[in-house]
Parts: sequence; structure tokens; C-alpha cells
Amino acid sequence: MNYTQLKAAIIAYTENLDDDFAATIPVFVQQAEQRVYNTIQFPSLRKNMTGVINSGIKYLSCPNDFLSVYSIALISSSGVYTYLLSKDVNYIREVYPNPTSAAAPKYYALFGPTVAGSTITNELSLILGPTPNATYSTELHYYYYPESITTAGTSWLGDNFDTVLLYGSLIEAYTYMKGEQDMMVLYNQKYMEALQLAKRLGDGLERQDAYRTEQVRVPVT
Repeated sequence: MNYTQLKAAIIAYTENLDDDFAATIPVFVQQAEQRVYNTIQFPSLRKNMTGVINSGIKYLSCPNDFLSVYSIALISSSGVYTYLLSKDVNYIREVYPNPTSAAAPKYYALFGPTVAGSTITNELSLILGPTPNATYSTELHYYYYPESITTAGTSWLGDNFDTVLLYGSLIEAYTYMKGEQDMMVLYNQKYMEALQLAKRLGDGLERQDAYRTEQVRVPVT
């Protein structure tokens, strides 16, 4: 389902032809996307990027679309990956109190907003422990919000699980309309059913294989 089809379905389900309602549909859809993306960790929500950690610099700026870390690895000159372990900032400060004591980083923690000069930006940064003693190549896997279907026209969610996106959008639309309680209950029920199926895919089937966990089976009674 692309955005044109989704918008038409929302108007058809709600039977609302008001121009202000139609203009607000992108907000409904974006709120529904955010709700789904924060409930299910689809692989499509992960992004990969490579970069460099500089010697003597223990802070690492996060990408502009960063939400949370999936993994961080140092890459040696021979291509060997060494993954850093997540810790709290206070742990890194306690274990490595002297920032001039440098070695290959072992840990990272979410530090806070990035500071450029005297300006605090909206982007986050990571602190490394210990302070890097050399320049290292890095690979960062992180979670992010994909571009909304409202601007891209299509999305992974719309192509592969449009029911959860449709009913999530209808909940937001009916809240805006201050619709009848029985219809709100119905839409919420349909949304939860679709969400459960989507969660089975994103947090279940996409995280296993038949060799290690066997195929899904229904017991015979």
C-alpha cells in the first residue's frame, strides 16, 4: 500500500471528506508509524555506517537520524572486528578517571547532546572508555526512523504490513474526529490484532532460523 492508497483508505473508512481532515492525514500516519516503530524492532529500522575514532578524542558524535545503538565495533587494519560493550557514563568515569590515559576503547556510553564550540546541538554523542590511543576505523549499527510514507510515497511497512499502518492511522484519525467510542474500540482492537502479527514477524520470525530454533509448529491435539 502506497501513501495515495493509504490516504484514500483513511478517508473511506472514516467517511470524512472535510478538507482540514484530509490536510491532517500526514500527521495521523506519522504518529502511527512512530507508534509501530517504537513497539517492534524491524530489521528495516537499522542502519549501518562506517567512520573513524580519532586518537585522544573520547567523544563520538552520533548521526543526525540516530535513535539508539545496536552495536559499535572497532575494525583493525587486518579487518578484525572488536565490539565495544555498553556501559553507563559513571562506570566509564570511575574505571578511567584520567582522560589522558589512552588505550584501545573497550566500552561506550550514551553521553548526551553534542557540543560544537559553545553550541549545544540536538544530536547525541557517545563517550568511549578508555580514551583512544590511536585512530581506529569503526562500524556503527543503529536504530533510526525511516522516511515516512507520507513523504517517500512508499515504505517497508506499507509494502509488507499495511494493516498495522492503516489501523494505527485510523486510531489517530478517529481521535482527531472525537468519534464514537464503539468505533474507537473496534479500530483499537483491529490495530492490536495487526500489531501482534507484525510483532511475530519483526521480533520473532526475523530473529530465528529453522536450523537453530526449528520451524514454527502448531501442536496436534
